[in-house]
Amino acid sequence: MTATIIDGKAFAGRIRAQVAQHVARIKSDHGVTPGLAVVLVGEDPASQVYVRSKGKQTGEAGMASFEHRLDAGTAQEDLLALVAQLNADPAVHGILVQLPLPDHIETDAVLAAIDPAKDVDGFHVSNVGLLATGQKAMVPCTPLGCLMMLRDHLGDLSGREAVVIGRSNIVGKPMAQLLLGDSCTVTVAHSRTRDLPEVVRRAEIVVAAVGRPEMVKGDWIAPGATVIDVGINRVAGEGDKTRLVGDVEFTAAAQVAGAITPVPGGVGPMTIACLLANTVTACCRIHGLPEPEGLTA
Repeated sequence: MTATIIDGKAFAGRIRAQVAQHVARIKSDHGVTPGLAVVLVGEDPASQVYVRSKGKQTGEAGMASFEHRLDAGTAQEDLLALVAQLNADPAVHGILVQLPLPDHIETDAVLAAIDPAKDVDGFHVSNVGLLATGQKAMVPCTPLGCLMMLRDHLGDLSGREAVVIGRSNIVGKPMAQLLLGDSCTVTVAHSRTRDLPEVVRRAEIVVAAVGRPEMVKGDWIAPGATVIDVGINRVAGEGDKTRLVGDVEFTAAAQVAGAITPVPGGVGPMTIACLLANTVTACCRIHGLPEPEGLTA
């Protein structure tokens, strides 16, 4: 068996096209332009790439893009003042503070300061609680992208056995909540799980989000299972070069799985696409407009 490769890049392109259609409709019918503000503190190279890409794709979707770049030495109180300003700005419907923040800034305090209605990252404790209790929430972008890909590939997820490997607040926990919301039977596995390979072998759906290169081996995967690999790990390549690998041993897993996401080109592109989708959703909720179908959990 050779797995179907789930092309996240192509799927993300379709999501962005849907977003652009919704944006055009909101503009023409209601005179409102969805706006996304991204705040970058410091000069982390990976964060700079993400922010540049977000700004470009926001503009391509027809949305307003507001970029705020602050020095690494910016005081926490100044960052909180900027967040308060964005909370009050009616042109801004989504606020994203790029993580990680410099060590002298308390991340939880900054995330808590963002208006939950504009929290397009879905990290505010109010949105975490709403998601956990099955209520309408802003959902973290990466798990939302994973859910969209699973629905697109498998259709109805009801009753399927899923294992999420990793229990982070950013991916693992919200991913489990989303799968429960779609009536899967969900196990959250992690570094302390006993006999992890055997737990994974039970699953029809495997979402790997542990941040350890190729930790999940091919013989852990049940024949025909759908594997979503969230990991993006840089490892040594040929000579001085490095290469990106996921949390799953791709070549071996692809011989067993029914479908699998590649790294790169799988989950990664979906994260920004879902950020744009979340911004449109936030805009619609703030203005009391019908929410876009197919772009929410």
